[in-house]
Amino acid sequence: MAEESQREGRLERLGFPLDASLTARILAVNLIPLMLLAGGLFFVDSYRKQLLTERYNLARIEAQITAKALAGASLPQQQALMVQIGQEQHMRVRMYDGAGRLWADSFQLAPPSFQFRNPAKDPWSQDFSRATDRIVNFVVGAPSPPAYREPSASQGANGWPEVIRAREQRRTQVELRRAPDGSPVITAAAPVGSRGATLLTMRNATDITQAVRDARASLLTIIALALIVSIVLSLYLARTIIDPLRRLGRAAVRVRLGREREVEVPRMQERGDEIGVLGGAISDMTSALRQRIDAVEAFAADVAHELKNPLASLRSAVESLPKVQDPALRAQLSDIAAHDVRRIDRLVTEISEASRIDAELSRATFEPLDLADLIANVIRAREDRGLNSGHLIELSHDGPAGVRGVPIRIERVIDNLLDNAVTFSPPDGTVHVRVSRQGDRIVAAFADEGPGIPPDEREKVFARFHSVRPEAEGFGNHSGLGLAIARTIAQAHDGSLTVAERAEGTAGACLVLELPAA
Repeated sequence: MAEESQREGRLERLGFPLDASLTARILAVNLIPLMLLAGGLFFVDSYRKQLLTERYNLARIEAQITAKALAGASLPQQQALMVQIGQEQHMRVRMYDGAGRLWADSFQLAPPSFQFRNPAKDPWSQDFSRATDRIVNFVVGAPSPPAYREPSASQGANGWPEVIRAREQRRTQVELRRAPDGSPVITAAAPVGSRGATLLTMRNATDITQAVRDARASLLTIIALALIVSIVLSLYLARTIIDPLRRLGRAAVRVRLGREREVEVPRMQERGDEIGVLGGAISDMTSALRQRIDAVEAFAADVAHELKNPLASLRSAVESLPKVQDPALRAQLSDIAAHDVRRIDRLVTEISEASRIDAELSRATFEPLDLADLIANVIRAREDRGLNSGHLIELSHDGPAGVRGVPIRIERVIDNLLDNAVTFSPPDGTVHVRVSRQGDRIVAAFADEGPGIPPDEREKVFARFHSVRPEAEGFGNHSGLGLAIARTIAQAHDGSLTVAERAEGTAGACLVLELPAA
């Protein structure tokens, strides 16, 4: 119990709410891997950054190569080269002179090689894609570049910060902006020659946006499919676990409320898993509880019945004493009252012992002992106390007969069996006790030479308060619990106590005690 409490404490520290339902726990456990898989969105963002970095490098190299090619060409050649590069590379190429004035633009020299998409004219699918982009960028914390705005003609080169830096630092500068549809716009400014001219290239990298969206769509599709499968399997698993547990729980509650007679605890024999084992165990436990309750009720009824007779006799004797004047009759009534008191005392003692045997043996520690030696000791003790009534008791055994048990309780079984055999044996009869080993069992047979027990009565002799005594024995000297207590003790030791035919076929009863060999 302490180890289980420590385990539950560790689970609580890890954030597992132990009061949560099993369905919630199963769903949580199965959804955690999907949450980790959803972390792939961060990988997609890093993929986007990698594509942008590669495109930055490409734009820088293209701007530098174009600037070198334009530096040594004449004006017509420069314009033709700008148009050719713009058409082939799907770029817009512009040239600013040393004063920052625009003097050549590939989009003015030839038809534009690309156009920005107008979001207002796009279908709903593109709107959904852009909304998804914004959500994912917000989740992963991706920075949002500034929106692309075309500078006015009066601003010239001063409308482009990268052009200003390129002129001042004489180095290629790259800048990222956001097109109206959210796609990246990459511009690169590079100095041309030594006269202060500056080249500005611009590309709308819609392919990067499409590549990222494709990767993200594939990942989200996988996550969605995995989520659906996980939820379905989790609910199926929860149903196969939780529904049977709920049925068992409801049955257990009804049993606790005292309605065990109305409850049919599901055994779930069709299940071969732990829940099936649990269902069978609870069903068996309920059956055992019913049997125990029946036994207790029957025992209580028998106790009331057995105590009622001597109490009625005692009451009659006590009430008659004041009315009787004859000394002899008064003495007889006193003897009857004393006999009834002894009978009640014997009954109470036997009943008390019978009711606590199970509880005592469930807590007792079994010890190794030799059954043959224990029987010999009991026989000698009975001889010393004169309890054998002059009968001869013969003990025979094959050798050591080791068993495990509570010596004082097994001694009680032996004493009861010997007392029963002596009681039913004729005055000159002999009681034969034979101890032998049969496989993994130690068997002790107690045979007398009395009238024997008819086959249809052999189970009744073990019933509580069943007492059929010889006529010569005084009434009320036995409670009828001796053999019942003996069988209870034998069964508590994983053994048995039965009635068998005498091996030699002679008259008499034979009671057989079997115990597991140690």
